Amino acid sequence: MHILPQALALLFVVTWGVRAALLTSVSQLSPCGYDFIIIGAGGTAGSVLANRLSENPKIKVLVIEAGIRLVSHLNEDIQDVEIPFLATSLPSTSVDWNFTTTDQTGLNNRSIKLARGFVLGGSSSINFMTWNRCSNDYWDSLATASNDSMWTWRAVEYYYLRTSTLVPPSDGHNTTGQVVPEVHGHDGPVQVSLPGHETELDQRVVDSAFILGGRFTYNEDFNAGKSVGLGYVQNAIGNGTRSSAATGYLLPIVDRCNVDVIISTRVTKISGSVSASEIDTVEIAQSANGTRTKIKAKKEVLLSAGVMGTPQLLSLSGIGPKGVLSDLGIDVIVDAPAVGTNLVDHPLVANYFTVNSNNTWDPILRNSTLFADVLENWETERQGLFVDTPGNTQGYFKLPTYPGGVDPSTGPLSANTEVIFANGFAPFGPMSFPDSGSYMSVLAAVVSPTSRGTVVINSTDPFAAPVIDLGILSTEFDVVAMIQVIKDVQTIVATSPWEGYVTGIYGDLANATTDDELTEFIRNNAVTVNHAVGTAKIGEVVDSHLNVIGVSGLRVIDASILHTIPECHPQAIVYTVAERMAALIKHQYGI
Repeated sequence: MHILPQALALLFVVTWGVRAALLTSVSQLSPCGYDFIIIGAGGTAGSVLANRLSENPKIKVLVIEAGIRLVSHLNEDIQDVEIPFLATSLPSTSVDWNFTTTDQTGLNNRSIKLARGFVLGGSSSINFMTWNRCSNDYWDSLATASNDSMWTWRAVEYYYLRTSTLVPPSDGHNTTGQVVPEVHGHDGPVQVSLPGHETELDQRVVDSAFILGGRFTYNEDFNAGKSVGLGYVQNAIGNGTRSSAATGYLLPIVDRCNVDVIISTRVTKISGSVSASEIDTVEIAQSANGTRTKIKAKKEVLLSAGVMGTPQLLSLSGIGPKGVLSDLGIDVIVDAPAVGTNLVDHPLVANYFTVNSNNTWDPILRNSTLFADVLENWETERQGLFVDTPGNTQGYFKLPTYPGGVDPSTGPLSANTEVIFANGFAPFGPMSFPDSGSYMSVLAAVVSPTSRGTVVINSTDPFAAPVIDLGILSTEFDVVAMIQVIKDVQTIVATSPWEGYVTGIYGDLANATTDDELTEFIRNNAVTVNHAVGTAKIGEVVDSHLNVIGVSGLRVIDASILHTIPECHPQAIVYTVAERMAALIKHQYGI
């Protein structure tokens, strides 16, 4: 089902029952101008900024969003956004930017897709909702990288707690021993909960943790400062429904008379009207050949276009590597060689096992009648399989030894690898969903990778995708770590709780027994977790207050500023960074 922009605006009003400043045409923009213009503000960080900066009714905020979609059960695509279990269906759809990498040497010259949210809420509306704020070590390393103590965990904890509220799981089960409530927020916009539909895997994972101990010890709460061990997944889910930047931060405030949200609109350039280095102007268009319109920000332009869009727009605006810009005939405002570099993502390989069970989700996905029954249970009761993401339990591990003796993670509280246990066949990678059988998927990832890539423009067309070279699995550490986590998975499922349940390894992994064979398996099957960060690195592209170095009036506030990839799922970090920056900006301007 597709909704035209005009109908979408009406839907927005009906859904929220308020005067909604959701704009579909440039002609609807305020002639009085705006104090802050937020680019990419439909996304995770931008939604936070829009909410917090517009708390002062005297401050006029414009949110520019390239996507058009809203969270509404009236749209089939959007129902997949709302239903946690169906998140896996969202990549490569109309709510995805549909980025593609160059051929990757580390993947045996395969190109892979990278999902990014093309929708209000950005990637928080299409991700798998895992809620990790990462270890204390990660935040302290950000403070070191920025040379600013405002980014230590002790300093940002208050802002993290502002992001979210811990709510009961959908099934209302007793969560004692599964979470530490006092380390969570209790009045923030994003709802966070434990899984609300138990699977046959959950207790087996916990039992394995207590049997193995050591690197696999049980962790009651990954958000209590130490991100290693085995434990329960926490997700941005409330009442069996995705909780995102759109539902939590953006949509509830569009009735504010000082907020405008324009959709289906791209920013084509940012510039200065008085001098090139004094940024105050945003140029927008609604199609590649459409009219360009300029809008001025009285105070600042806040760039939250994401790890791909931010370096692209900076470069198109003359802030980037001089050689790249000059070759394209772009006037160089700031020679910033770090723009678009330091790209990093978590590589992932799915491990599949056949299991002795009639309770996996596999038959539900093969049978339309069973699927409809489960969907009805979600629609009417917010119960059943669909209230959760595909995995209820996860683990974060340190490596037992390190190539060269160096641990690239941010500290002893941070992990090198991750696993997520899924109660069925989760099609991550080139393998297709089997026609028969029952399966368990264990998704294995390297969360402290040392490989780096780039995002580079090769065109002056802002509607053309940038060239994305992940450089994935290009270092010895990343390959060694992935081999180790695959072995760790097999160690876990070899413990007694899995006896009689796991009946074998499924697919090519069954024939990969040596390290060389595992390396080839990894290169043929790896994808990413879609956690890319780092292309406008703090300390190189932006300063510690996230001002773009070399110009005034422009900040970058999104995952691209991170110095290194979080050893966890990063959305809670992006929310926290945005909360911290909103407070700083409000203080700076006395609002």
